[in-house]
Amino acid sequence: MNGRVFVIGLGLIGGSLALCIKKEHNDAVIIGFDINSEQARLAKMLGVIDEIAGNIYDGAIDADVIIIAAPVTETEQLLQLLADIPLKSEVIVTDTGSTKSKIVGSASRLKQRGITFIGGHPMAGSHKSGISAAKEILFENAFYLLTPEEQIDDTKVETLKEWLVGTNAKFLTITPENHDYLTGIVSHFPHIIAAAIVRQTEKLSEAEGLIPRLAAGGFRDITRIASSSPGMWKDILLHNRDILIELLDKWQEEMNGVKRLLEKENSVAILDYFQQAKQFRDGLPQKEKGAIPAFYDLFVDIPDYPGVVSEITGYLAKEKISITNIRILETREDIIGVLVISFQTDEDRQRAEKCIGTYTSFATTTGS
Repeated sequence: MNGRVFVIGLGLIGGSLALCIKKEHNDAVIIGFDINSEQARLAKMLGVIDEIAGNIYDGAIDADVIIIAAPVTETEQLLQLLADIPLKSEVIVTDTGSTKSKIVGSASRLKQRGITFIGGHPMAGSHKSGISAAKEILFENAFYLLTPEEQIDDTKVETLKEWLVGTNAKFLTITPENHDYLTGIVSHFPHIIAAAIVRQTEKLSEAEGLIPRLAAGGFRDITRIASSSPGMWKDILLHNRDILIELLDKWQEEMNGVKRLLEKENSVAILDYFQQAKQFRDGLPQKEKGAIPAFYDLFVDIPDYPGVVSEITGYLAKEKISITNIRILETREDIIGVLVISFQTDEDRQRAEKCIGTYTSFATTTGS
């Protein structure tokens, strides 16, 4: 396919989509715009985009596809701005936001002009951000949700999929309302719970100084998503407030049920509670990418001697294995410490485990 693709927002998602389109559609021209001009300049220098648009109007007016890769609140504003631009009649406008109902509603003025808007949500991410973190494989095997309204012609949806085929994602078409309900359950709500656990722990730590020291390792892991962008999650929660209020009501019922089991010291029911949770959790797909980016961790038992961390990262660099994060869980003199290395994909984690096993005698285990 040839044509002009205008990407608004040149961060991780926008940049990665641009790379996917360039890979699959060599004749397409990718135009980019970012409110941070340095990000746009870097995107051009890295070859992520072909041209830099000086403003939204210049990039949009001749575009065949417009992709808005911006926070949800900004996406609403951008849709209003696009509605005042004389776009091509056949242009397809899409977004990448984590909520859909309000965004689809914000595209009503485009719809009135006969412009096609198809809500989109690529369910993939990374622990890194910015255009320098963009990569072609980001969306590979991830779910890519599309939320066209009923009046949207199926051929338009297929055309958008064809433009995005280089993502190698799994496309699912659902309603905006169903999207918000599903992502509310498996993404938005867990972020609230993780943040709540951290906030409660912070408050309790004021009276017990050992808590921050003990809340390392596993506690950090189960609350990782609480480190996500506060501004982004403020907007997502407000966009999906009705569903999240409903889920919070259900959560309070769930916790009251656990409280009653404890009050009654019902050991059989408590055991059953944890067994059911374990059974459902263990049955979840392990190889699928879901709503929350997976953490592909490798735990390496390392001796405490100078240069051991750089030694291991040097072996990984030699094999050209990229890491997304690295940290030491615990190390004291004369004992084994634990080095936690995070990777973008499970394939990278497996390659790293083999690499470390080849070059060292250090024991490794994988996260789950």
